[in-house]
Amino acid sequence: MAANVAVENADESDTEVSGNRPRLAVVIPCYRVSQQILSVIRGIGPDVSLIYCIDDACPDGSGQVVEQHFQNDSRVHVVRHETNAGVGGAVVTGYLQALRERAEIIIKLDGDGQMDPAEIELLIRPIVEGRADYAKGNRFWRLEGLRSMPWVRLIGSAGMSFLSKLSTGYWNLFDPANGFTAIHANVVRELPLGKLSRRYFFESDMLFRLNTLQAVVVDVPMMARYADETSGLNVWNALVAFPLYHARNFVKRLFYNYFLRNFTFASISLVAGAVMVLFGFVFGAIQWTNLARNREFASSGTVMLAALPVILGVQLLLSFVSSDMTNVPRDPIHNRLPDRRD
Repeated sequence: MAANVAVENADESDTEVSGNRPRLAVVIPCYRVSQQILSVIRGIGPDVSLIYCIDDACPDGSGQVVEQHFQNDSRVHVVRHETNAGVGGAVVTGYLQALRERAEIIIKLDGDGQMDPAEIELLIRPIVEGRADYAKGNRFWRLEGLRSMPWVRLIGSAGMSFLSKLSTGYWNLFDPANGFTAIHANVVRELPLGKLSRRYFFESDMLFRLNTLQAVVVDVPMMARYADETSGLNVWNALVAFPLYHARNFVKRLFYNYFLRNFTFASISLVAGAVMVLFGFVFGAIQWTNLARNREFASSGTVMLAALPVILGVQLLLSFVSSDMTNVPRDPIHNRLPDRRD
């Protein structure tokens, strides 16, 4: 992935944080947003020090539009990708640029106008106050705002939110695909940026990676705003690819958190429950097949030998789920991580 910065870097003096105010950077992936991007940038307040517009090989030249209208705004930087890298690839490029410019909190804002830049202050508040490492918008918090959300997105977001709870371990979150996010720079430096999903699964994959770091993530209420824009998400991704990605991350999370980095009673419950349920179903299926072939009835002992492991196994698995739901990270890590700014 090649990229070249179209605007010179900010002066060294700009990298200093005034007072205790954190240095803020905004990353805006730009792909087919030339009609909305200008109003989005104009809505960003003066507290933001850096604005990175990532022209992700945009066919309608979003980067050029930005350059033409913000030549005199030293905060605005245009970064161009020679080939399309997806929303995740664009955000990673923006993260790396912001880290080089010593940003302390990095906000990701979509360029299609669905997010209100005026809510940046509300979004970063949990991080500034030391209560969170990562904050994301939640369009489902205010019920009156859901009237503007298309019903297809409403149903799809609800289903994907449940799958995301399973795969990420953040049972307290909703609306995982929300792209209005903020993250502390110390946490960004700990993320395996090269392994993050580059396409529309980026936000959910980000949550999975944050959970492996035990980072604290919070939802911030925001209003849903929809106009005439169209979503690039297709049916294949929504119904087939995304569930498979969530299943993969679910298995990896269980291995990382309950076996590789820790081993607790919940780990034993998971293994024992899975083994007992599997044994009960397999044993029961074999016995039922043999008895049906011989036209015989199963004895009470055979029935119990198949049913009891399933019942006990389900109880153990429910115990594991209960433990997993209470194992959501609570202690922010960004204050405990080394500050590795150059």
